[in-house]
Amino acid sequence: MIEERKEAKPGIGRTIDLSFAAAIERVGEALHKEGFGVLCRIDVQATMKEKLGVDVAPWVILGACNPHLAYRALTLEPDVALMLPCNVVVRDLGGDRVRIDAVNALSMMNQFPRRDLGMDPRGRQCRAARTTGARRGAASGLRAGGHTDGATRDRHALS
Repeated sequence: MIEERKEAKPGIGRTIDLSFAAAIERVGEALHKEGFGVLCRIDVQATMKEKLGVDVAPWVILGACNPHLAYRALTLEPDVALMLPCNVVVRDLGGDRVRIDAVNALSMMNQFPRRDLGMDPRGRQCRAARTTGARRGAASGLRAGGHTDGATRDRHALS
């Protein structure tokens, strides 16, 4: 029997009071604590300047991967590779405020409704949410001064 899945936002995140450099460092630490490694780092600001000659605020995309979860999913559904690595975005909003967003694993899982990928999307979602600080119990370095957007709704949707 195929379980119907609710629509989910593509990302979850939070705005926090922290410098851009400190936020990137803390996100990396939080990812590591949750079993993720950063496979790549895309400097959006530098890329836009180099390729288009435009100036944008500091902005990075971190390609994160938990090898155990990725292997399990890829074994059951090779097309999951199209969704990897999981992106975590850190954007400088100015004035020592940053926006941190992570891909919503539940939204990714909805792309494969006929597959039981052997993962509890709620458990995976909790890991992403803790990384961004979007839930209570977030990594302590990402909680101070934060403002969640839709975290309450996302939390209830996953219960």
